[in-house]
Amino acid sequence: MIETAEADLARLTGQLAARAATEGLLDVGYDEVDSPFGRLLACVTLAGVVRVAFAGEDHDAVLAGLARQVSPRILRSRARLEPVRRELGEYFDGRRNRFDVAVDWRLATGFRRAALAAVAAVPYGTTATYAEVARAAGSPKAVRAAGSACATNPVPIVVPCHRVIRSGGGLGGYLGGLEAKRALLELELRGRRA
Repeated sequence: MIETAEADLARLTGQLAARAATEGLLDVGYDEVDSPFGRLLACVTLAGVVRVAFAGEDHDAVLAGLARQVSPRILRSRARLEPVRRELGEYFDGRRNRFDVAVDWRLATGFRRAALAAVAAVPYGTTATYAEVARAAGSPKAVRAAGSACATNPVPIVVPCHRVIRSGGGLGGYLGGLEAKRALLELELRGRRA
Protein backbone atom coordinates (compact mmCIF):
# COMPACT_ATOMS: atom_id res chain seq x y z
CA MET A 1 0.00 0.00 0.00
CA ILE A 2 2.79 2.44 0.91
CA GLU A 3 4.72 1.60 -2.28
CA THR A 4 1.59 2.32 -4.35
CA ALA A 5 1.06 5.67 -2.62
CA GLU A 6 4.73 6.60 -3.19
CA ALA A 7 4.51 5.59 -6.85
CA ASP A 8 1.30 7.62 -7.26
CA LEU A 9 2.91 10.65 -5.62
CA ALA A 10 5.99 10.35 -7.86
CA ARG A 11 3.78 10.08 -10.96
CA LEU A 12 1.68 13.11 -9.96
CA THR A 13 4.77 15.16 -9.10
CA GLY A 14 6.23 14.28 -12.50
CA GLN A 15 3.03 15.36 -14.24
CA LEU A 16 2.95 18.62 -12.29
CA ALA A 17 6.61 19.36 -13.13
CA ALA A 18 6.04 18.58 -16.82
CA ARG A 19 2.99 20.85 -16.96
CA ALA A 20 4.79 23.65 -15.08
CA ALA A 21 7.73 23.38 -17.48
CA THR A 22 5.45 23.45 -20.52
CA GLU A 23 3.68 26.55 -19.21
CA GLY A 24 6.95 28.29 -18.29
CA LEU A 25 6.24 28.08 -14.56
CA LEU A 26 9.21 25.92 -13.52
CA ASP A 27 12.29 28.00 -12.78
CA VAL A 28 14.29 25.41 -10.83
CA GLY A 29 14.00 21.66 -11.28
CA TYR A 30 15.68 19.38 -8.77
CA ASP A 31 16.17 15.73 -8.01
CA GLU A 32 18.48 13.48 -6.08
CA VAL A 33 21.30 11.70 -7.88
CA ASP A 34 23.17 8.63 -6.64
CA SER A 35 26.89 9.00 -6.08
CA PRO A 36 29.63 7.02 -4.35
CA PHE A 37 29.25 9.53 -1.47
CA GLY A 38 25.50 9.23 -0.98
CA ARG A 39 22.61 11.06 -2.57
CA LEU A 40 23.49 14.38 -4.18
CA LEU A 41 20.89 17.08 -4.70
CA ALA A 42 21.15 18.53 -8.20
CA CYS A 43 19.27 21.68 -9.21
CA VAL A 44 18.87 23.00 -12.75
CA THR A 45 17.48 26.20 -14.25
CA LEU A 46 16.92 26.85 -17.94
CA ALA A 47 20.45 28.33 -17.98
CA GLY A 48 22.09 25.18 -16.56
CA VAL A 49 23.14 23.44 -13.35
CA VAL A 50 22.82 26.00 -10.57
CA ARG A 51 23.51 23.87 -7.48
CA VAL A 52 24.86 20.47 -6.49
CA ALA A 53 24.69 19.60 -2.80
CA PHE A 54 26.37 16.68 -1.06
CA ALA A 55 24.50 14.18 1.11
CA GLY A 56 25.87 15.85 4.26
CA GLU A 57 24.28 19.19 3.39
CA ASP A 58 20.71 19.93 4.44
CA HIS A 59 18.89 19.52 1.13
CA ASP A 60 15.77 21.29 2.41
CA ALA A 61 17.90 24.28 3.42
CA VAL A 62 19.59 24.27 -0.01
CA LEU A 63 16.18 24.37 -1.72
CA ALA A 64 15.01 27.15 0.62
CA GLY A 65 18.13 29.13 -0.28
CA LEU A 66 17.44 28.66 -3.98
CA ALA A 67 13.87 29.83 -3.43
CA ARG A 68 15.26 33.07 -1.97
CA GLN A 69 18.17 33.56 -4.37
CA VAL A 70 16.76 32.27 -7.68
CA SER A 71 13.01 31.69 -7.62
CA PRO A 72 10.35 30.10 -5.43
CA ARG A 73 9.05 28.20 -8.48
CA ILE A 74 10.91 24.97 -7.64
CA LEU A 75 9.71 21.42 -8.27
CA ARG A 76 11.21 17.94 -8.36
CA SER A 77 11.73 17.25 -12.06
CA ARG A 78 13.36 14.00 -13.13
CA ALA A 79 13.05 14.99 -16.79
CA ARG A 80 14.90 18.29 -16.42
CA LEU A 81 17.64 16.60 -14.41
CA GLU A 82 18.21 13.70 -16.81
CA PRO A 83 21.25 15.21 -18.62
CA VAL A 84 22.94 16.01 -15.30
CA ARG A 85 22.09 12.58 -13.86
CA ARG A 86 23.50 10.87 -16.96
CA GLU A 87 26.74 12.88 -17.00
CA LEU A 88 27.34 12.44 -13.25
CA GLY A 89 26.73 8.69 -13.60
CA GLU A 90 29.18 8.47 -16.50
CA TYR A 91 31.73 10.47 -14.52
CA PHE A 92 31.43 8.24 -11.45
CA ASP A 93 31.68 5.15 -13.70
CA GLY A 94 34.93 6.50 -15.17
CA ARG A 95 33.43 6.99 -18.66
CA ARG A 96 33.44 10.82 -18.68
CA ASN A 97 36.32 13.20 -18.03
CA ARG A 98 34.54 16.52 -18.58
CA PHE A 99 31.00 17.80 -18.19
CA ASP A 100 29.06 19.14 -21.15
CA VAL A 101 26.03 20.38 -19.21
CA ALA A 102 25.77 24.15 -18.98
CA VAL A 103 26.39 25.85 -15.64
CA ASP A 104 24.16 28.63 -14.33
CA TRP A 105 26.73 30.86 -12.59
CA ARG A 106 24.29 33.24 -10.84
CA LEU A 107 25.25 32.04 -7.34
CA ALA A 108 28.91 32.99 -7.85
CA THR A 109 29.79 36.62 -8.56
CA GLY A 110 32.86 38.82 -8.71
CA PHE A 111 36.16 37.19 -7.80
CA ARG A 112 34.41 33.98 -6.73
CA ARG A 113 33.07 33.62 -10.27
CA ALA A 114 36.50 34.31 -11.80
CA ALA A 115 38.14 31.80 -9.44
CA LEU A 116 35.57 29.12 -10.25
CA ALA A 117 36.08 29.73 -13.98
CA ALA A 118 39.79 29.07 -13.36
CA VAL A 119 38.88 25.91 -11.43
CA ALA A 120 36.68 24.76 -14.32
CA ALA A 121 39.75 24.94 -16.58
CA VAL A 122 41.83 22.53 -14.43
CA PRO A 123 42.12 19.38 -16.56
CA TYR A 124 40.73 16.02 -15.50
CA GLY A 125 43.17 13.94 -13.47
CA THR A 126 45.40 16.89 -12.57
CA THR A 127 45.52 19.35 -9.72
CA ALA A 128 46.18 23.06 -9.26
CA THR A 129 47.01 24.97 -6.12
CA TYR A 130 44.91 27.70 -4.58
CA ALA A 131 47.73 30.11 -5.53
CA GLU A 132 47.53 28.99 -9.18
CA VAL A 133 43.77 29.49 -9.16
CA ALA A 134 44.18 32.99 -7.70
CA ARG A 135 46.75 33.84 -10.37
CA ALA A 136 44.55 32.45 -13.17
CA ALA A 137 41.62 34.47 -11.80
CA GLY A 138 43.66 37.66 -12.11
CA SER A 139 44.50 38.29 -8.44
CA PRO A 140 47.73 36.46 -7.52
CA LYS A 141 47.60 37.62 -3.90
CA ALA A 142 44.02 36.45 -3.36
CA VAL A 143 44.96 32.89 -2.37
CA ARG A 144 42.58 32.80 0.61
CA ALA A 145 39.77 34.22 -1.53
CA ALA A 146 40.42 31.44 -4.06
CA GLY A 147 40.10 28.94 -1.22
CA SER A 148 36.87 30.60 -0.13
CA ALA A 149 35.52 30.41 -3.69
CA CYS A 150 36.24 26.68 -3.74
CA ALA A 151 34.66 26.22 -0.30
CA THR A 152 31.46 27.91 -1.47
CA ASN A 153 31.37 26.42 -4.98
CA PRO A 154 27.65 25.98 -5.75
CA VAL A 155 28.29 23.24 -8.32
CA PRO A 156 30.99 20.92 -6.95
CA ILE A 157 32.07 17.98 -9.09
CA VAL A 158 30.75 19.70 -12.25
CA VAL A 159 33.08 22.62 -11.45
CA PRO A 160 35.91 20.48 -10.05
CA CYS A 161 37.10 22.27 -6.92
CA HIS A 162 38.23 18.85 -5.68
CA ARG A 163 41.19 19.31 -8.06
CA VAL A 164 42.46 22.30 -6.07
CA ILE A 165 45.02 21.55 -3.34
CA ARG A 166 47.39 23.41 -1.04
CA SER A 167 50.79 24.55 -2.31
CA GLY A 168 52.53 22.05 -0.03
CA GLY A 169 50.54 19.18 -1.53
CA GLY A 170 47.96 18.88 1.25
CA LEU A 171 44.35 18.37 0.22
CA GLY A 172 42.93 21.46 1.89
CA GLY A 173 39.23 21.43 2.71
CA TYR A 174 36.23 20.19 0.76
CA LEU A 175 32.50 20.72 1.26
CA GLY A 176 31.82 17.03 0.59
CA GLY A 177 34.49 16.00 3.11
CA LEU A 178 38.10 15.03 2.65
CA GLU A 179 37.23 11.38 1.95
CA ALA A 180 35.09 12.49 -0.99
CA LYS A 181 37.85 14.79 -2.27
CA ARG A 182 40.42 12.01 -2.01
CA ALA A 183 38.08 9.54 -3.73
CA LEU A 184 37.34 11.96 -6.60
CA LEU A 185 41.06 12.56 -7.16
CA GLU A 186 41.75 8.81 -7.10
CA LEU A 187 38.87 8.17 -9.53
CA GLU A 188 40.38 10.67 -11.96
CA LEU A 189 43.90 9.28 -11.59
CA ARG A 190 42.60 5.79 -12.40
CA GLY A 191 40.73 7.27 -15.39
CA ARG A 192 43.90 8.89 -16.70
CA ARG A 193 45.81 5.63 -16.46
CA ALA A 194 43.11 3.67 -18.27
